[in-house]
Amino acid sequence: MYFYYSTMNAGKSTILLQSSYNYRERGMRTLVFAPEIDDRFGAGVVSSRIGLQSEAIAFSISENLFRRIQQEHEKQKVDCVLVDEAQFLTKKQVRQLGDVCDDLGIPVLAYGLRTDFQGNLFEGSQYLMAWADNLNEIKTICHCGRKATMVLRIDSTGKPVREGEQIQIGGNERYVTVCRKHFKQGLAEKADGDLPFEDLGE
Repeated sequence: MYFYYSTMNAGKSTILLQSSYNYRERGMRTLVFAPEIDDRFGAGVVSSRIGLQSEAIAFSISENLFRRIQQEHEKQKVDCVLVDEAQFLTKKQVRQLGDVCDDLGIPVLAYGLRTDFQGNLFEGSQYLMAWADNLNEIKTICHCGRKATMVLRIDSTGKPVREGEQIQIGGNERYVTVCRKHFKQGLAEKADGDLPFEDLGE
């Protein structure tokens, strides 16, 4: 089981789609899964910012992924399972994917965010970090040029949002990828009020 993690806009979906293509080009069968909660491009679709797209199996947080993959494998051999937005997996589903590797002998490649807009681990990411055989960071950069490791949620005026539900689906209009320094500045309480994100200096 492999976990490829990063902030937003690092190319996770592009790499997933390329990996799936590589298998299929060699006559192998892949199953691509995407959480039904993320329907920005339609249910059951993995789409990258550079225009690549693929159909996927939409799954809910209650679905038994091991059973679904086992059923598909019995109908026709599955050579690789790929999961997009893997931060939305539950602890139980991460364990099920581990069983896919251990009991069915099928490699699982999961791609997702490590932390949320408050700097906390998502449930899926937490257990992938703990149980995956291989951890691979996909890197991108902050607007200042430093390595980006965090995600800020912003409102319609560009100000960082500090409170709210952990899961709120959105793209560049709602999230900004930043380094730790600018993440801390974005969430800091300012004596003279909140600074808009675009005014955050180094």
